[in-house]
Amino acid sequence: MDFGLVLQTDPPASRVISLMKRAERNGFTHGWTFDSAVLWQEPFVIYSQILANTTTLKVGPMVTNPGTRTWEVTASTFATLNDMFGNRTVCGIGRGDSAMRVAGRRPNTLARLGEAIEVIRDLAEGREAEVDGQRMRLPWVRDGRLPVWMAAYGPKALALTGRKADGFILQLADPFLTEWMVKAVRNAAAEAGRDPDSVTICVAAPAYVGDDLAHAREQCRWFGGMVGNHVADLVSRYGEHSGMVPEALTEYIKGREGYDYTHHGRAGNPSTDFVPDEIVDRFCLLGPPEAHIEKLRALRDLGVDQFAVYDMHDAQETTIDAYGAEIIPALGD
Repeated sequence: MDFGLVLQTDPPASRVISLMKRAERNGFTHGWTFDSAVLWQEPFVIYSQILANTTTLKVGPMVTNPGTRTWEVTASTFATLNDMFGNRTVCGIGRGDSAMRVAGRRPNTLARLGEAIEVIRDLAEGREAEVDGQRMRLPWVRDGRLPVWMAAYGPKALALTGRKADGFILQLADPFLTEWMVKAVRNAAAEAGRDPDSVTICVAAPAYVGDDLAHAREQCRWFGGMVGNHVADLVSRYGEHSGMVPEALTEYIKGREGYDYTHHGRAGNPSTDFVPDEIVDRFCLLGPPEAHIEKLRALRDLGVDQFAVYDMHDAQETTIDAYGAEIIPALGD
């Protein structure tokens, strides 16, 4: 199992770079960041410095979207980083929740997202693609490689992931839901004539190492609110009891009253009072190292290839070091 570190690009950027260097020293293979231009600093600028200050760490957004940058610009940016540092990027992509809504736009449609996945990958790898009716190619790309991993929850998004993406990003660490969603992605891949095992599975969730569970829950409760925001979209689209989305995912959002993006992905988010302890425990990894190892082994048995640690809380260095000292050695391949 591989391990990634997920951060927001809050200033100063030097701290983001320092934490990514620390992650590589502790055995993490991937460094991810949020990508919302209004809420945080520009990640692609920071990626160049992360790559320059590490040796093997792969970087990418968790996640970008097809709406805030034109597709040829996204592809060219990835391809430039790869040319400079040797194919060490991964494109995590989704519909664009915070990035689009904070800018007053609706998230992208799945149809647009599916088209963007293929175009961005083709252009970044040196192939010709069509953007807005115009055929184009990046003539300077040589031996480019850009895996595109899609974030998804709902049935249509999971099916699209299986058909077109190189990887699946699932932003929660509940084994029951992980099994359900991984199966949906792999079934869709098989139906599309792809090898289901070729789709890399990445589970991303907050991890907090320590014995004070009450404190850990409060530091990570924001995640239930973030996931709940996506679930609310699914409920509005499919209905609360449609059978299209597992009840285990929809039940807890009944007390949700709204969501303030000012606090998106941050400990102490006031929009997460509706999230019960049970959901925090199910969606996150909390407790002593042994508890993390037990849950990660269960996820690995379900086919998870990478666990990406959301490290937005008050114990960032402690968590990175604990994973490097005790948890990654127990699960790393």
